[in-house]
Amino acid sequence: MKKIKFVEIKSEIGAGTRGASLGVDAIKIAALDYGSNLFNQIPSVEIPNQNKLLYEFTGISYAKRIKGILNIYENISAEISDTLKKKIFPIVLAGDHSTAGGTIAGIKNAFPKSKLGVIWIDAHADLHSPYTTPTGNVHGMPLAATLAEDNISNRVNKPDKETIDLWNKLKKVGGISPKITYKDLVFIGLRDVEPEESSLLKKHKVKVFSTNEVRKNGVEKIARDALAHLNHCNLIYISFDVDSMDSSISKGTGTPVRNGITEKEAGSLMVRLLQNEKVCCFEICEVNPTLDKENLMAENTFEIIQKAISQLTY
Repeated sequence: MKKIKFVEIKSEIGAGTRGASLGVDAIKIAALDYGSNLFNQIPSVEIPNQNKLLYEFTGISYAKRIKGILNIYENISAEISDTLKKKIFPIVLAGDHSTAGGTIAGIKNAFPKSKLGVIWIDAHADLHSPYTTPTGNVHGMPLAATLAEDNISNRVNKPDKETIDLWNKLKKVGGISPKITYKDLVFIGLRDVEPEESSLLKKHKVKVFSTNEVRKNGVEKIARDALAHLNHCNLIYISFDVDSMDSSISKGTGTPVRNGITEKEAGSLMVRLLQNEKVCCFEICEVNPTLDKENLMAENTFEIIQKAISQLTY
């Protein structure tokens, strides 16, 4: 039985669509609608956000609001590191996915000598850098920052010096860069990938489990194979983007994609993965209630969180 703490990050400055900063509160409203007092039972801390930057014009930027994201990374890293050193399991409830790089920095800061594995459950690869991004939205870059991947050979953009300097600082948050290698990474539900990202996935032979494989082989086998692939790692971090679920379910998120996993598969996957003692942190992100009807995305997400917590406190 683990001691748990919620780390809330109500940030959306890395996203292109507005509203993800409201996701954490939408999940809490879902809990109230279910008559659950979960958020009274488990201690919680909120990381200061930089959402005021949304009111400032970004101009042509290949890493929009990166200065604010760097500040958030540093704050998250410090909080996650401190939480883990106290032997408490952090469940991170985040707005947009850009901040996941800060979570990983915090894990590496707490355990600098440990080999960290990452299970990225997401429709998207999030392997862009300012040199390759089609949008400039930093929620498409957290894994590239973690891997210290510029992907210069596939560059399509010419970012300015300030952007490059801030990007280099982002990669180095926590003092360790890169924080993982491609061998330490597993994708589940990946299906919407740009050519620049595909090139990296092929080049480094990254382990990817498609939605079709989840359907064909079942959650149990996918979880077992994903954990086996990361057997060489001492610790494992799980990042769950709600757009990994099918767009028929995940309407309340900024970038829904067809042919995703079901909410039942997502919940079962979490439970199975969290049975592994190496898992040290779990993050869930990209709930956007402004794009939703009747708070359904947050309700589905809350059910997944409940299942995860039941497993952790079993």
